[in-house]
Amino acid sequence: MAQISSLHVAGMAATLLLIMVIGVNSGKKVKNSSDFSTGGKSASFSLVAGALISTLIGGSSTIGTAQLAFSYGLTAWWFTLGTGLGCLLFGFFLVKPFRKSGFDTIQQVISHEYGSTAGVVASVLSSIGIVLNIVAQILSANALLTTVFGISTAMSAAITVSIMICYVVFGGVLGTGILGNVKLVLTYVAVGFGTYKILSLSGGMTPIYNALPAEKYFSMFARGFGIDFGSLVSVVLGVFCGQTYVQTILSGRTDSDAQKATVAAALLLPPVGLGSVLIGMYMRIQHPLMDSSQAFPLFVLENMHPLLGGAVLATLLLALVGTGSGMALGFGTIVSKDLYKKFICRTADGKRELLVSRTFIVLSFLVSSFIVSMNPDSPILSWGFLATGLRGTVLLFPMLGALFFKNKVHIGFAVASSIAGVGTHLACGILLDLNFDPIFPGIAAGFLVFSAGAFAKRNKA
Repeated sequence: MAQISSLHVAGMAATLLLIMVIGVNSGKKVKNSSDFSTGGKSASFSLVAGALISTLIGGSSTIGTAQLAFSYGLTAWWFTLGTGLGCLLFGFFLVKPFRKSGFDTIQQVISHEYGSTAGVVASVLSSIGIVLNIVAQILSANALLTTVFGISTAMSAAITVSIMICYVVFGGVLGTGILGNVKLVLTYVAVGFGTYKILSLSGGMTPIYNALPAEKYFSMFARGFGIDFGSLVSVVLGVFCGQTYVQTILSGRTDSDAQKATVAAALLLPPVGLGSVLIGMYMRIQHPLMDSSQAFPLFVLENMHPLLGGAVLATLLLALVGTGSGMALGFGTIVSKDLYKKFICRTADGKRELLVSRTFIVLSFLVSSFIVSMNPDSPILSWGFLATGLRGTVLLFPMLGALFFKNKVHIGFAVASSIAGVGTHLACGILLDLNFDPIFPGIAAGFLVFSAGAFAKRNKA
């Protein structure tokens, strides 16, 4: 197998240095918590789209997708298809209501309608999903850095977290938006060149199709309809109910800019996933016994010019760093605005909120690193699907009720729907051996409780 050369290192170093300089420089524009969390609500369409894409094209969309495709083929595409569909639904249904609400977080919207207890429950439970998503990015980084440099997973996690801190702690939403556009270009170069190289080396798609079992590798439901369709639903709901994405669309100057950004992200995401799928399947043919998590980085080492390969490897690292950083940014905003400002220090000014947000961003990285150390060999996308599913079962019905069905649901039932949804999701996933994704019973439980709340409210009236 290919080994890293000095040209690989030079390409990686130059690319990462450029990104870190941009990230730190963007932090000079951040003066308070508003600049940090929503960019002062002055971001252009391109910056909003960049910030969305920066968070959505991550380790799960690239390294994790190639890993799953190595074992199951085309079904791995569901992750980026789901993020694209989630962006479209978010743009059509949620951009205007959220921007009109005057709030910065989903939890604030829920608190305003159902009280502070509902907001706290939503904040705490949804934060679990955010941390788990960061876990997926650190696992992706471990696959990349251990393949390329042969370092330990602990050292890999330390390097990744350090870059994430530079990426988001200094620049906030503006930093992720600027870097997101850079990352988009570099990622498209990576998967585009990779696709071209694979088709050239293989002589087209027909030899690849003939080399793999078609019923498994070219089926969108290779793991079973209930599992794979459930994965799609989990990702769609995760985007639909994502604090990071709310924060991003709030940073836009106008509703139109924010909506166009969601459409742009929806169109640009699936091709990245499809290219990653092709890389995973190609590596299955070439190295059927290799560690599946190393499929994407090893492909780069073996098949690209060292200087370009180094830049692509840095781009993969940047992709997962951007997603992890975006998730951490959402976590920091939830803590600073929904918990600290509301319950601990109501008089905190913008600078104090900024400090709290940055502190908890770093804490989220440390907690995620600890979880990774306990589960170093777990599949990357399993964490991505779990994180998005948990976020959806916690927030979906209280969020929709607060935005579209004001004064229609009893407060206690709204809180209980979050607990019932996530509790059922976790219990079914841990205790039962199901042939479908636990997102379905989780959603059903949340819906039943929420519907009972609507019935109770109507009878009381």
